[in-house]
Amino acid sequence: MTKKILLLYTLLPLLAFTGCGSKNASTLKQAPSQVIPQMIAVVPATNHAGDPLISRIVRQKVIDNLYFKGYPKIEARTIDERLARLYGDMSFASESISPAVIGEMTGADAVLYSSVTEMRTSYHFMYARTYVELSFEMRSTKTGETIWQTKQKSSERNFGFSKKNLENKASISYETAIDDIFEKVMKKFPESPRMAP
Repeated sequence: MTKKILLLYTLLPLLAFTGCGSKNASTLKQAPSQVIPQMIAVVPATNHAGDPLISRIVRQKVIDNLYFKGYPKIEARTIDERLARLYGDMSFASESISPAVIGEMTGADAVLYSSVTEMRTSYHFMYARTYVELSFEMRSTKTGETIWQTKQKSSERNFGFSKKNLENKASISYETAIDDIFEKVMKKFPESPRMAP
């Protein structure tokens, strides 16, 4: 019994020092010759991770962050209603929607596609690692060309004594990782021409 306790006290500090914090990586592609759009429509987020709630959260965060960058807000409901009239049900993949169609429906000169490419938690003895990866692509509604794109990932580690405790911490870590990704993405996202002095 005392050997197990001694081992536990030895491993805890070691794990704490090696696993605290998150790791991030990003790639950014921005065509220097492109004009910054005046209005951006945000289509439903594609989710390869399977949780529809996360898709709605990511999409709403994109809309809100674009508004704070100075772009006019086009509500998700407005776009969804127009897409439903055009396509019927909402069971289509967002990336299959042509930028030109979105431009005609909303008057936007760019469309922002977002995707939850990966979202998972791996559980280990007394710790769990949460990993989230999101990608974003902005395309012109006139030409269909990519104006801007990035992919960001973030991971969080949590420590706990039970799997239930780790599961609770992991759900909070998803939100933290998504917030971290948005903070980095929006630092590099072009400001609206309206924000220029």
